Amino acid sequence: MPAPAEKLAASLEALETLQEQGRIAIRSADFTRTHRERLTEAGFLKEVIKGWYIASRPDETAGESTAWYTSIWGFCAQYLTERFGEEWSLSPEQSLLIHAGNWTVPRQLLVRAPSGRNRATDFPHDTSVFEVRADIGNGAVMEGLRLFSVEEALIGVTANFFIQHATDARTVLATIPDASALLAKLLDGGHTRAAGRLAGAFRNIGADKIADDIMSAMKTALHDVRENDPFEQKFPVIGSGREQSPYVHRIRLMWREMREDVIEGFPPAQPPPNDIDAYLKSVDDLYVTDAYHSLSIEGYRVSPELIERVRSGTWNPDSDEQDRAHRDALAARGYWQAFQRVKESIRKVLEGVNPGEVADADLSGWYRELFAPSVTAGLMKQANLAGYRNGPVYIRRSKHVPLNPEAVRDAMPVFFDLLKEEENAAARVVLGHFIFVYIHPFFDGNGRTGRFLMNVMMAAAGRPWTVIRLDHRDTYMAALEQASVAGNIVPFTDFIGQALDQN
Repeated sequence: MPAPAEKLAASLEALETLQEQGRIAIRSADFTRTHRERLTEAGFLKEVIKGWYIASRPDETAGESTAWYTSIWGFCAQYLTERFGEEWSLSPEQSLLIHAGNWTVPRQLLVRAPSGRNRATDFPHDTSVFEVRADIGNGAVMEGLRLFSVEEALIGVTANFFIQHATDARTVLATIPDASALLAKLLDGGHTRAAGRLAGAFRNIGADKIADDIMSAMKTALHDVRENDPFEQKFPVIGSGREQSPYVHRIRLMWREMREDVIEGFPPAQPPPNDIDAYLKSVDDLYVTDAYHSLSIEGYRVSPELIERVRSGTWNPDSDEQDRAHRDALAARGYWQAFQRVKESIRKVLEGVNPGEVADADLSGWYRELFAPSVTAGLMKQANLAGYRNGPVYIRRSKHVPLNPEAVRDAMPVFFDLLKEEENAAARVVLGHFIFVYIHPFFDGNGRTGRFLMNVMMAAAGRPWTVIRLDHRDTYMAALEQASVAGNIVPFTDFIGQALDQN
C-alpha cells in the first residue's frame, strides 16, 4: 500500500500536468475527487468558487491573499472563456487600464458578454466579476484577456475615466502617433461627444496636431463637435508618440505627478558633509543595525551575532558545511559585500558626481554582490546575476503586479534618466526608492536594492544613512501599496521622512 507521501506525490504530479498545460483556473472535473481533496487538505489547491480552484502554497497563512492575487488575471481569462467562449470582453474602462500597463488587481472586474447575466460573482479577498449583457469589444487578446481596442475603449469610456484614472488615460494617449485609426472609429460611429472630449484630452497632453486633426475631420464630415478637456489639470506629456511602450510614459507621468507632493512633504536637502571619511564612518557604524532590519524585512532570520561573524570573517562557507548551506548566512554575507559597494557609490556622490549617473553605473553591481555568495554555494543560478529578470514576479499580499520583463527593459533606462535629470534631492530620495520597487526589475533583492538606492540619494541630499526598521514593516509596505495601487505618494513620503527623523 502506498505511503501518504507517495499518494501526495501522485496528486502533485496530476497538478503539475495541468500546470504544464497552462491551466490556472482548475475545474473540479480536471481531477479525481481523491486528488482534489488530498491537494486541498495539503494546501496545494484553494477553492475560488464552487467547482473552481487555483494552485497555492502550503506555507501561506490562513486568509493570505498572495495565491489569489498572483492568479486572478489568468484565472479570470480561463474562467470567462470557459463560460462564454470568445463572446466576451473586458469593459472599455478595464481595457484601457490594461492598455496603459496597469495590471493592479481590481476590486471588481467589469466584463461584457451578449449572454451575460447582469450580476456579480464573488471571488476571494473582496474581489468579484460583474458580467453585463452588452456588446463586446473587437480588440486584441492580451494574456488571454479579451479587450476593447485602444480606439474603441477611448471612445467608449465616460469623461469620468479621465478624472479617476488620469495617469492611465494620459499614458494611453501618449502612445498614439497620429489621429488616423481613432478618426476612422469616430467618423464611422458619428461619435461627436467622444470626439470633442478626445480632442480636448490630446490638447491637454500637448498633442495639438492630433487634436486639430480630430476637430477638422469631424467638422468636414458635417458633425457638430465641441472640444472640451476632460482632465482636471493641464499636464503636457514629455516625449513623442514614437515611444510606443506605455510603460515609458507611465513611469515619466508617475514621477512628474508625484514629485510636487514629495517636495512639499519631505524635509529639504542639507549641505553635503565636508568630511567624506567621517560620513562613511557613520555609515559603517550603522551596518549591523541596517543589515539586521533590512534582511529581516525580507523574511531572513538573521541576528546581530551572525552579521558580526560575516563582518569579522569567521563565517566561512568554503570550509564549514553548515555555513555553506545556511541561506540566512548567505544573505548576510551578500548584504555585507553589497554594502561595501554602496559605500563606494556614496563616496562618488559626495565627491560631486551626479547621483543618477552613479546609480545607473553602480546599481547592478550592488545587486550582483547581494547574491554572489548564493551563486558560489550553488543555491542560485549564475544566469540570475546577468541582469534584469526574464520572467514575472509578484509581491506578497500586494494588489500591485510588477512590470512584465519586456516592460522592465523599457522602463529602467527611463528611470535612470529621471534620476539624472531630477534637480530636487527629496524627489530623488523618495521617488528613486518607490519607482524602483514599482518596476521590480530583479527576481529577488528589489527591496534591499531599493533601500540602498534611497540611502545613496540620502547622501546626495546631505542626510544620514536611514534605517527602515523591522517593527515598521507593515506601515512601510502599506505606504508602498498606497503609492503603487492608488497613486498616492504622500503616505510613503511621510514614512521616509519620519524614518529620517528617527535615525
